[in-house]
Amino acid sequence: MTNNYSRFLLISLIIFFASILFLVFPSEADTPLADYFLNYNQVVFAASVNISASIPSVCGNAILDAGEQCDDAALGGQSCVSQGFSGGILGCKVDCTFDTSACTVGGGGGGGVVGVGGGGGYFISPTQVVFSGRAYPSSEVTLLKDAQVAATTIAGSDALFQITLSNISAGNYIFSFYGEDKNDVRSSLLAFPVSVIYGITMNVTGIFIAPTIKVDKEEVKRGDDIIIFGQSSPQSDIVITISSSPNFFGKTISDKNGVYLYNFDTTVLDYGSYSAKSKASIGNLEASGYGNIVNFIVGTKNVTAKQQVSCSSLFRDLNGDCKINIVDFSILAYWYNRSDPPSSLDLKVDNKINLDDFSVLAFYWTG
Repeated sequence: MTNNYSRFLLISLIIFFASILFLVFPSEADTPLADYFLNYNQVVFAASVNISASIPSVCGNAILDAGEQCDDAALGGQSCVSQGFSGGILGCKVDCTFDTSACTVGGGGGGGVVGVGGGGGYFISPTQVVFSGRAYPSSEVTLLKDAQVAATTIAGSDALFQITLSNISAGNYIFSFYGEDKNDVRSSLLAFPVSVIYGITMNVTGIFIAPTIKVDKEEVKRGDDIIIFGQSSPQSDIVITISSSPNFFGKTISDKNGVYLYNFDTTVLDYGSYSAKSKASIGNLEASGYGNIVNFIVGTKNVTAKQQVSCSSLFRDLNGDCKINIVDFSILAYWYNRSDPPSSLDLKVDNKINLDDFSVLAFYWTG
């Protein structure tokens, strides 16, 4: 038993440090480690998203910043008269908007331009992260923060979506996204690190969720066509890669609903097992990474692909991809021996993540 625990500990630590290295060097997409994550575990660490910061004005510093009507006594040359009143004293509220409560209508008042302080203190903009990108038309998009669901939204008919995560504590996070297409097929998980700064709005743009992919046959008779299909952003250029030696590539365009379909002639393939994956792009401006992999066999008969089963029946599927594999193992490794782990990851239900939880996960392993 001791040897088994030691083996689990060693494996978990290897995965944990491998994950950290991958985050530190996300651009090394041609390394064996990156290839392992990208091609076999349906987690894509994005290097193409754009992260910028919007530094807000500081209300209460007596300096008229962009976006402020006023700031304490700084009124920008405005008066009650310029605001449509006959006179009075123009003031400034604590949120740096004009206070016209002392302005007068019709003959009164002293008409002077006097700034009245708004109660002192500073008004700091909320700390938040704004995410925007592309998924599938009218599809559900899910945002995870450190492997836990943080928000969901519905993409528009043009597949564009936006999620704002407000009042988040400053710190370093791993954010990830996945979408579900019209057939409830999930995309791969698109992940990236973001450093959140107090009082700053972080803007994450250029998110492009990879296409979903399915095949119509789990075994195809050699020489017959296999249909490869899925959903992406509308009018996207879809590249499909068939694993072989050498690889075979197919190209098609998704329709107005984001649906794509490609007939692949298996004459060029020998008997054996193969896989297919797809990625999308729009012109030369935006592109997704490769998404999930779908497997099929080239054999002597045609066997229709099985219908997708619900993940809800799969116990301890931590990332909801209908599998219990190295991805779930890596999620546990991240929380290994950390305080206050999410309850959904506490497989032993003892308020901690340790070797017992890895043992439970291994029992339900699907590969």
